[in-house]
Amino acid sequence: MKRRDFISLLGSAAAAWPLAARAQQAGKVPTIGILGPTTLAAQPQWTTGFLQRLRALGWTEGRTIAVEYRWAEGRTERAAEIAAEFVRLKVDVIVTWGTASTIAAKQATSVIPIVSAAMGDPVGTGLVSSLARPGGNATGLSSQTSDLASKRLELLRGVVPGLRRVAILGNVGNSVTLLEMREVEAAARTLGLDATAFEIQRSEDIASAIEALKGHSDALYVATDPLLTANRVRINTLAVGARLPTIYTFRENVESGGLLSYGPNPVDMFWRAAELVDKILHGTKPGDIPVEQPTKFELVINLTTAKALGLEVSPTLLARADEVIE
Repeated sequence: MKRRDFISLLGSAAAAWPLAARAQQAGKVPTIGILGPTTLAAQPQWTTGFLQRLRALGWTEGRTIAVEYRWAEGRTERAAEIAAEFVRLKVDVIVTWGTASTIAAKQATSVIPIVSAAMGDPVGTGLVSSLARPGGNATGLSSQTSDLASKRLELLRGVVPGLRRVAILGNVGNSVTLLEMREVEAAARTLGLDATAFEIQRSEDIASAIEALKGHSDALYVATDPLLTANRVRINTLAVGARLPTIYTFRENVESGGLLSYGPNPVDMFWRAAELVDKILHGTKPGDIPVEQPTKFELVINLTTAKALGLEVSPTLLARADEVIE
């Protein structure tokens, strides 16, 4: 065999080795960088579930893998800084939550594998070529956030007597949030409801937006976005003060005082993201791993908030809830 062919063969073999094996050869364990869009306080159980699943798959933090945690606190520019830091650290996989964080990671690297536990519109935003064959360096789960807009409005109508006017609060700096807001407006028209969008771009815009809703809306649909999640306690406090029932996608917003949430179970999505990370660490290319859809959806109701707003939740709806907070 010629020397040049032999070197080429070695290079091809090295590229085929699992990341874990290559890391061990280099005397280091694989490193996972977790880019959280909000704060640890907002999503502690999510990363806990992720690590639990990794342990079940044979990975132990501090022994067979290393994990670097960073939190963007709802700021897009911070997510970009974290992604760039992970590139400098040469992590083996970047794990994200949310479209904005995933876009930040994708813009920072076209080489390091990216696994997103939730992407709002992975094809529409250009994160993947298709759900079946993502191509590139990113894969994960699609959260189907906008697809459930009609279901959330129906839930609101079941709790708020005579619901006619719905306000939609969203961060216009997030392209997927804009898509969700348009979906809510379309669903509202189908259901015979009047919908008005209130656009924000900074946390400082929240108070004035909710103040403007007083007496002009019967309920508030809060679109999914890291900035709004990071400010969930403030939004809920202001909404209760304005006598506005709220509905969200994810449960942590209801745990913080919102009225209702309906959407994918985030713990389950992080659990499944861990399985995708395991595949990548064993050598599968992210571009060859199909983007998955959520399979577990949950309805969470905060009865304390309902009572504060003078609302009665029917026994039928309570029986359907996955969790009732009292």
